[in-house]
Amino acid sequence: MPVVAAFAVPHPPLIVPGVGRGRERDIAATVVAYEEVARRVTELAPDTLVISSPHTTSYLDYLHISPGRGAHGDFRDFGDRADGSDVSYDVELVRELEGAAEATGIPAGTRGEREARLDWGVLVPLHFIQARCQGFKVVRMGLAGFSPLEHYRVGALVQQAAARLGRRVVYVASGDLSHKLAADGPYGYAPDGPVFDEAVCEAFASGDFLRLLTMDPGLCERAAECGLRSFQIMAGALDGTPVRAELLSHEGPFGVGYGVAAFTPVGPEASDPDRRFEGAYLAWHESALAQARAAEDPYVRLARASLEHRVRTGTTLPLPADLPAELTDRRAGAFVSLKKDGRLRGCIGTIAPVRASLAEEIVENAVSAGCHDPRFSPVREDELTELVYDVDVLGEPEPVGDRSELDPARYGVIVSTPDGRRGLLLPALDGVDTVDEQLQIAARKGGISLGEKGVRLERFEVVRHL
Repeated sequence: MPVVAAFAVPHPPLIVPGVGRGRERDIAATVVAYEEVARRVTELAPDTLVISSPHTTSYLDYLHISPGRGAHGDFRDFGDRADGSDVSYDVELVRELEGAAEATGIPAGTRGEREARLDWGVLVPLHFIQARCQGFKVVRMGLAGFSPLEHYRVGALVQQAAARLGRRVVYVASGDLSHKLAADGPYGYAPDGPVFDEAVCEAFASGDFLRLLTMDPGLCERAAECGLRSFQIMAGALDGTPVRAELLSHEGPFGVGYGVAAFTPVGPEASDPDRRFEGAYLAWHESALAQARAAEDPYVRLARASLEHRVRTGTTLPLPADLPAELTDRRAGAFVSLKKDGRLRGCIGTIAPVRASLAEEIVENAVSAGCHDPRFSPVREDELTELVYDVDVLGEPEPVGDRSELDPARYGVIVSTPDGRRGLLLPALDGVDTVDEQLQIAARKGGISLGEKGVRLERFEVVRHL
């Protein structure tokens, strides 16, 4: 069995005494659980530790694996240069992984390293493990903007590559849970924070990895989590493996969730087809997309039809004859947003109407969102069935005299300057919880500093169609 154990662990630097300077006592349960993880790793005597970290080099469209023969890192960014780690990389396993990714079409490998120094997502687990266990090599990887299934497949490649080389691998999935568990925490409180932590801890305790793959992306965004994709790779590293699942600890005294879990294979060379989660995920994903499509209203159906027609034919969709009068007899600004696997894939709109009808506004803006959003490559035909659409119809903007008149859950905001720069942000966006966040993002989109002279604020309401 190539992956002899896997552990999900958090990475708060203050758990290291040289950083925490006594505050580590406030997360004593996490310390005890970490020491148990280190004890078990020592007993297993792995050849290689594979560690995924949210703070290693990451890209939206590429999963980075650290190159070279090794690396060093310390906690100098947290005021502690004395504590750190040196590792030797398993060059052969890295090469095997990179070749396997290329062969399967997964964009992963050693290109594009931005920071060779070990990050704290790797240093924290090494702090505990290396205190007991030496002699292993390391494979260090980041995360990507992939779907849950693609992260899972990367983990399966780890398992397969280790098997081909005869490696005994321990997988360490570094990642915190929600960062929004307490109002007095550094990131504030969101009701979805505790909900996220509870769901992940239940998945850890039961070994239900499908739950890690199918969590609501909106919930995850609102909870401000950082470790889920790391856990998804870990799940893939145990593809088809029956395990004993244990939640060793969970706490969140600083408003951030710290969970420690262990997954131990049971039975020599055993394999369990029910623990190959790719098929179950694909069935769930197909059903979720079908349900979303069946629930679309005429606004969203028009946006979808417009983009699909343009991508497939290169021409503009003629307005259907059966559109309701509210689309053909009304003018309004509208934004069309596209999401794929819960992540934004394009968003373009008009603040005020520029076309003869709302229907025409939606038709054109759907095409712009899919084909002309400068943040993304144009939508391909093979992506069309994966897209989920929102259409926001904007009300009339009204001037705002004071920030107290804003509410990011109810109102969108427009920030503008006398020289014509303007930035807009829609309301009720996942992860945008405060007026300050909303204003800063809108201003940044317009290239505006909120401290500039003459900055003008407006608010508007929207009707969101899903």
